[in-house]
Amino acid sequence: MEKLIITGNQPLGGEISVHGSKNAVLPILAATLIVKGETVLHNVPELSDVTASVEILRHLGARVKREKSTLVIDTTNIINNDIPEEMMREMRSSIIFLGSLVTRCKEALLCPPGGCDIGVRPIDLHLSSLKQLGAQISENGSCIHCRAQRLHGAKIFLSFPSVGATENIMISSVLAKGKTTIINAAREPEISDLAAFLNSCGAKIFGAGESTVEIDGVDELYPNSHTVIPDRIVASTYMCAGALQAKELVVKNVRAAHLVPVIPIFSEMGCRIYLSGSDLKIVSPKRLKRVKSIKTMPYPGFPTDCQSVMMAALSKAKGTSVFNESVFDGRYKHISELRRFGADITVNDRIAVVNGVRELYAANVYSTDLRGGASLVLAALAAVGTSTVGNICHIDRGYEHIEKNLKKIGAVIERKDYEG
Repeated sequence: MEKLIITGNQPLGGEISVHGSKNAVLPILAATLIVKGETVLHNVPELSDVTASVEILRHLGARVKREKSTLVIDTTNIINNDIPEEMMREMRSSIIFLGSLVTRCKEALLCPPGGCDIGVRPIDLHLSSLKQLGAQISENGSCIHCRAQRLHGAKIFLSFPSVGATENIMISSVLAKGKTTIINAAREPEISDLAAFLNSCGAKIFGAGESTVEIDGVDELYPNSHTVIPDRIVASTYMCAGALQAKELVVKNVRAAHLVPVIPIFSEMGCRIYLSGSDLKIVSPKRLKRVKSIKTMPYPGFPTDCQSVMMAALSKAKGTSVFNESVFDGRYKHISELRRFGADITVNDRIAVVNGVRELYAANVYSTDLRGGASLVLAALAAVGTSTVGNICHIDRGYEHIEKNLKKIGAVIERKDYEG
């Protein structure tokens, strides 16, 4: 196992670049199953979740090779229609393979997915949507068996704008017979990126990024190349690091439009934001100001994935900030670890009240999940003394070489092996 050793309270500054989006590339990797031939993906980050997806593709029979940030995926010969339990347990988004696998192989066999324990994330919407598209699904608790000779179009209303369910429906319906309409679809930028990839291969998807998405089924898709969008959550994390410990920080390779939900929060904290092309400069005050209220919401609301890193930043702000986590019921597990740094945070159900303190102090902490782990790194960067952050396998799921990137802006941080 590995841990990060961080000497905190060091001034940060300079430039840091954002890698490709984890949440965009994972469904695209699954979608390559229904594109027979060689797909080329650029701006693919080196993440453990990406590695897990690649291993699933290889198990199914695909050939995958990496050259720096480019992946070449050849799905000409798919020989398996099952995903072993140990592979499914690696990440929550593995369920996205269900639609692509049943579309390609007419049959899919897999178990419920794993991933971070951040609350209830049922796959009911995935299964009910596939049933509406004509799939026959049976479950025995530890196994999901899905069959369909060819899926057919349907009008599907989602009770919640689930990102994963929207992606699964899109992937499943592009080769279905007839027209599919998704009502109350997720609107995240990653949805639009998936649609852009599929459309470049010959799909007919209209309205991606809006609450209603229409898909006209086609008979075949053709291989193409695609560049994955930058990771807006990583960009927000780096902005929080700048807000905490840098007078000025330039975050490169961002899509400003994707950061619209978080930029007003930084402005309320007293930061000034300057945009120039794909560069974002954040200029921070001597001490951050409190934020009256932050409520996580589906896009274009404030992202639940940014809640924990923003909480770490506001733990040193002047005044009291209030968080309302309305998306996941188990996403406050990082708070007990933030308290070890001296953060003053109280929780009542889904409400967290953060009373900013003058100083944070070094602590030995453990990552509870991906974004919670990133919040602990931020707290350690701002704390007086040397901290350790364990269980960083969670962090590696969504941040590419986080210690190497933070070193570029002045962080004193090392990755080391440890037992325990």
